[in-house]
Parts: sequence; structure tokens; C-alpha cells
Amino acid sequence: MPDDPCDSAGPAPRPEAPPCRVTVRRQGPILLDGPVEVELEDGTTVSSDRFRVALCTCRRSRRYPWCDTSHRRRAPGPSGGPVGGRDRTVPDVPG
Repeated sequence: MPDDPCDSAGPAPRPEAPPCRVTVRRQGPILLDGPVEVELEDGTTVSSDRFRVALCTCRRSRRYPWCDTSHRRRAPGPSGGPVGGRDRTVPDVPG
């Protein structure tokens, strides 16, 4: 008599992996415990086997999606977000 698939125990249980830690910094990259695989908007994937990975959130990185600290060379806009396009400083607002 053939084996009944309903009688099988199924795949062996996987050992519980610790949750992935994600660190969000205001005006900075998202820090992830690696290794990671990132799916880009066009469906391609890139991966890193480093123990700590910084993902760009300002979209200025020349190594996108990886952070290259380009956010440090820009001044934040009034909403706390990045200023688009050019290097500039935030003007002093009269009291």
C-alpha cells in the first residue's frame, strides 16, 4: 500500500533563528545585522556577507543601496529630511 502523504510528519522543524536586528537612525542609514540580500525596485537582488550592513536612505549614495556616508555632506531640509540636489547650509532664521 502506498504511503499516505497525510500520515507523514512533514519537514523537520527548523531551529529558531534569532530575529534580524534593524537599527534606524534619523538622517542616517538603516543598519542591519548581516548577511543580507536586498531586492531592488527593478527586481534584481544584491547581497552582502558583512556582519553589519548600512542601507542608504537618502538615495545619494554612489554605491546604492549601500550607504557611502553621502548623507553627511548635505544639510537637512526644514522637515528634517534631505535637501535635494545641491550642497548647501541651512540659513539662520531670524528670532
